[in-house]
Amino acid sequence: MKLVGLTGGIGAGKSSVSQRLAARGAEIIDADAIVKELQEPGMPVFEAMVERWGDRIVAADGTLDRAAVAGIVFHDADELAAINEIVHPVMKAEMRRRMDAAAPTDRVVILDVALMVESKDRRGTSAVIVVDVPVETQVARLIEFRDFDEADARARIEAQAGREERLEFADFVIDNSGDEAALDAEVERCWAWIETLDATIWPAQEAPAG
Repeated sequence: MKLVGLTGGIGAGKSSVSQRLAARGAEIIDADAIVKELQEPGMPVFEAMVERWGDRIVAADGTLDRAAVAGIVFHDADELAAINEIVHPVMKAEMRRRMDAAAPTDRVVILDVALMVESKDRRGTSAVIVVDVPVETQVARLIEFRDFDEADARARIEAQAGREERLEFADFVIDNSGDEAALDAEVERCWAWIETLDATIWPAQEAPAG
């Protein structure tokens, strides 16, 4: 396999890039999607979270109230550490399982991790793609498409690695500041670059972290 990391700041459009890479045949291992699977009602992670925070994090339909969870952990370092202790070991094991399964193939495998730069860990990938937009574009998109208010949008952006830090971490940068057609062209350029990469040496020495 060719294992390639994909990351970008909140509101940068990483999911749009991931979808386009999948359409070209890449297998996507999405850390956020895996976490959502693990947090489904009845799953051990869900039960552990409810045991710690109670019914206030359970929506009326019995699923996890993600907004309530964010309200608890975003501004409290101890609570953030607690949820990471519950979620991350299980998520890491599932990501590793999927990468092990893909390793004998000749597929392009995209490891989609939002906080890859923050962890300073490439997770065994051969290269890392960063989806980049100006901060003001991030803010505008979070307000328009995700119903953030401006203060919350800026707080979420500032809680992540800075734009320059992400760009320094990148082996390839996708500019997503334009329209859909421009993004299509950027992803096509990226795919051509991916095809030049050598296969990834696997297993990596360390398991991926979230």
